[in-house]
Amino acid sequence: MIKIHDIVDGRYEILKEIGHGGMSTVYLAMDKNLNKQWAVKEICKVGNDEHEQAVVNSLLVEADLMKRLDHPALPRIVAIINTQETICIVMDYIEGETLESILTKYGAQSEETVVEWALQLCDVLSYLHSQKPPIIYRDMKPGNIMLKPEGNLKVFDFGIAREYKEQSLADTTVLGTKGYCPPEQYGSRQTDARSDIYALGMTMHHLLTGKDPRTPGYEYASIRQYRPELSGSLERIIDKCTALDPEQRYQNCSELIFALQNRAYDEDSYKKKQKRKLISFLTVSACAVVFALSGTALHFTAAAMNRSNYESLIGISESTSYDNKVESYEEAIEIYPNDTRAYLKLLEAYEDEGVFGKEQNDQFLALYNKNKEGFQKDSSDFSELNYKIGMMYFNYYVSEKGEEQFSDRVQKAYSFFKEIHDVETNTFDKKDVADCYYQICRFYKTYILNSTNVEEASKSDYETLLDTIDYAITEVENAGSYDQLTLYNGIMMLLYDQRTNLESTNVSKDTILNLMDQIYEKSKDLSVNKPQSKKLKQEILDYYQESKDAIERAYINSAGMGA
Repeated sequence: MIKIHDIVDGRYEILKEIGHGGMSTVYLAMDKNLNKQWAVKEICKVGNDEHEQAVVNSLLVEADLMKRLDHPALPRIVAIINTQETICIVMDYIEGETLESILTKYGAQSEETVVEWALQLCDVLSYLHSQKPPIIYRDMKPGNIMLKPEGNLKVFDFGIAREYKEQSLADTTVLGTKGYCPPEQYGSRQTDARSDIYALGMTMHHLLTGKDPRTPGYEYASIRQYRPELSGSLERIIDKCTALDPEQRYQNCSELIFALQNRAYDEDSYKKKQKRKLISFLTVSACAVVFALSGTALHFTAAAMNRSNYESLIGISESTSYDNKVESYEEAIEIYPNDTRAYLKLLEAYEDEGVFGKEQNDQFLALYNKNKEGFQKDSSDFSELNYKIGMMYFNYYVSEKGEEQFSDRVQKAYSFFKEIHDVETNTFDKKDVADCYYQICRFYKTYILNSTNVEEASKSDYETLLDTIDYAITEVENAGSYDQLTLYNGIMMLLYDQRTNLESTNVSKDTILNLMDQIYEKSKDLSVNKPQSKKLKQEILDYYQESKDAIERAYINSAGMGA
């Protein structure tokens, strides 16, 4: 059993207990190697009770699943320490407050807040359901959702998540939280994506009404029976989510997202308002009204059809071929050229293919440049798009000759990171990370790549760069594993390429080597699943010692020549 101040695995010092339940206890721990805080979940292996064994197995499933996932709303697993008596899972420490705690303190939440949370939860569920095979969460509830200080949600406690088995007729183990989980989760049939949609609906219902579905004697009633001021459209959405028959629910998260984002079209007050407008037209001129009415109907019909087509085009199945995805997202951009979502989907398709060469570059930039003036350039959406484009160049760009030159990637990425940097009042949540990439790209562009008018970097320039790198290494920890690895790789290549210039300007060798060691340790400890991430991680580990030795030699050779 872990005690306060124990050192787990010779590395993680236990600071305090932060959670307890069933057979597991969660502690806050300090990583003595990285000087970083982690959460350590201790699971006790006690007894032979069938239920206890099921719980232990489910918690191990949690760890195994989390190691394979990469989403900003999901905590990372960095280590699993399995001993004879306990299992310790080292994971991200999430600062914040659970939605259950918020409900207890403040009561029912506003419609706008709950819809925003629901859209975030739809995004993470959609990610889980898109895995191959799909992962069904099965325990969505306010107590498993953490609200971080910056306003984003984190979903945790994956102890009962499972992979969907196409041939299975029912789940083998009945687990979950009564009140939130659907009827099929009690063994009547296999759970699927629609089961998570039911639980999300019950979670929204609880957040809006304050009525806990776990309370004895609880009977479901539509939200406006508790709060008449809530919209009828949201009431219908939640009722559909929580239908007893899975066939009557939203069939996937894309359908639910569309309903939540467009609920105004279905709102009673909205319809009445439009009706009043038509009546006022009638009092002016009967003929004009007939004309206007047909035009208005056509306008709204066309708008609704466009929106429906757009959502269908960007919500196509993950199993769709690459070429069909590209075609679908391009069609979506033609419908709504100023909506960034289709552009992001197109970039994801390139990323899944693992290449961003001349064809993709020309294809994407033609759309981006054509419609660029229509974007709201000070919005976080535009910054998110530029960040994604910059990362595509930084991570994937292959030249027309088929060369993967880091210098080419930096030059291509620079202008997009600069777009984010130049917006002073930017609420983009990755602005600090984007600024780090901007500074690194700017250094390359100013001191290394500009062959016609190259400036000579001074010791001060290099030290500023190293400070930026040090900051970037910390900031990028909240990004995805591939983003982290590409930054680490870029830094390692930069330090290697500039070793003689660093030495000649009297930059501290120890500072450089310490950065190299940080990169190695962080890369080594990073859990990755995607083939691109695995490949990049291995390259960093393989070339670490070679690069470090070359830096050492640059300083030794210089010292020898000076002697």
